[in-house]
Amino acid sequence: MPQAANYTAQKFTVDGLDVLRLTDAVRATEVSIARSMGNNSYEMKVNGKNAFWMPFTSLKAWEANPSYAGNPFLAPWANRLDEDAFYANGKRYPLNPGLGNFRRDGNGLPIHGLLAYWPEWELTSLAADGVCAQAACRLEFWRYPDLMAQFPFAHTIHMTYRLREGALEVETAIENHSTESMPVSIGYHPYFKIHDAPRDSWKVHVAAREHVELSTLLVPTGERKPVFLPDPVSLASTQLDDVFTNLVRGADGRAEFWVQGVEERISVVYGPNYNVAVIYAPPGKDFICFEPMTAITNAMNLAHKGVYKDLRSIPPGGKWRESFWVRTSGF
Repeated sequence: MPQAANYTAQKFTVDGLDVLRLTDAVRATEVSIARSMGNNSYEMKVNGKNAFWMPFTSLKAWEANPSYAGNPFLAPWANRLDEDAFYANGKRYPLNPGLGNFRRDGNGLPIHGLLAYWPEWELTSLAADGVCAQAACRLEFWRYPDLMAQFPFAHTIHMTYRLREGALEVETAIENHSTESMPVSIGYHPYFKIHDAPRDSWKVHVAAREHVELSTLLVPTGERKPVFLPDPVSLASTQLDDVFTNLVRGADGRAEFWVQGVEERISVVYGPNYNVAVIYAPPGKDFICFEPMTAITNAMNLAHKGVYKDLRSIPPGGKWRESFWVRTSGF
């Protein structure tokens, strides 16, 4: 159990699942990560209250009914594809539904990639010092034939959680081992919960200038419009399941979104390489999602059609890296 000053990093078993736990004792903050459930940081408890939305009473119940909660990682594509295929480098790559390793949305479209519940994350580092506590894990995507069959780009994903001064950093790095450029259309889908106010009184700050217009299937049409929302906007009057871009950034290149109750506030800060934000706050549900994304929904297919110009790729032998941060106050 690495420990230094007020920081601790631990590894143990809960309900038969491997759990990594990072603790900042001075700020009463504890982050728990379920490695075999997609390396998901399902808890960020501050003074005993979880900033992540986690509706299950036990990890065993979650494992028995895997569904989105906590902080799912979405790759190799985030959000929807408009068909059972994606395009890269001018070629069409069909998905194989028979492998049973991707999900569909309510309209039957492939959604959220292959890794949201992937169990095979390898712990590479667990450490604490006077600065932070951190846990680093690796997924060698290229080792798994069923993954490569759906997305035939050999790559390795490194995910590092750092707890420092009460804030959680989630850093992701991707190494492209393949001989062709690899499109980067990934993201996270963290669910957050405010405890000191009912959901309809939550206030939301949207740090974006442009709204991506969606079809009835929630796929971008190619049109963008200016964001015309109050700042902050009340969830009592606004339903959010929207894609935003042209984010409002500070001098450090970061963009900050937040939700606030009475005193409690959760902020999600996007690094410069997350240039798309999805906000999801369905009525009647006591959560809100601020989703850091590298690209809009259906980005690979829209890029092939010439509709989307901002899709990024990793050259052969290259690496992509970025972080986002979760900060709380009033807890």
